Amino acid sequence: MGRRFAELAFTPLVKKHQLEHGSRRQYERIEQSAPTGNALGPAEQDFLQRRDSFYMASVSETGWPYVQHRGGHKGFVHIIDPTTIGFADFRGNKQYISLGNLQHDTRVALFFMDYPNQSRLKILGRVEIHEHDTEAPALIESFRNTDKSDVVERVILIHVEAFDWNCPQHITPRYTMEELQQVLAPVREKLATLEAENAALRDKLSLPAK
Repeated sequence: MGRRFAELAFTPLVKKHQLEHGSRRQYERIEQSAPTGNALGPAEQDFLQRRDSFYMASVSETGWPYVQHRGGHKGFVHIIDPTTIGFADFRGNKQYISLGNLQHDTRVALFFMDYPNQSRLKILGRVEIHEHDTEAPALIESFRNTDKSDVVERVILIHVEAFDWNCPQHITPRYTMEELQQVLAPVREKLATLEAENAALRDKLSLPAK
């Protein structure tokens, strides 16, 4: 955890609970000695580029939090620079709840999950929406993927304020079909070898005795 994440997340009430439950001293040391933690390093950038989805939390004008899932092909999250990421916002159910919330308050919290490896990356940032401005057409084109059925309505850039890696505890491993294929490939190869050996034995046993 970086100092910047602690600065943003550890409010007075949060610190009060940390003190009550015995973790305040540990996090106080982090606040004093940890790196700033507001620029994505190679590990964070590689992790983000391999994700095919994430969760984004925003806050409405009435103060209610709202969490939305965003997905696409691996690599749909673009790394602009160590402090800026972005994604193409595809046409969905046209409720535009997140869009309205972000117009009210540009702050977001993002969760990027790697279920098979039980890891997650949290990012706090501020959004910059490009839809009707002069930069939008070029950005939309550069963020467009090869699937022409996906309608890109806008590009959302996120200026990273802080990030933190979460511990793997309580993350249940889950696998996409692509990930399952990779996990099962060695098993299938072994089965194919065994089947070939069995077929060879059957052929050998069926030969007339000499």
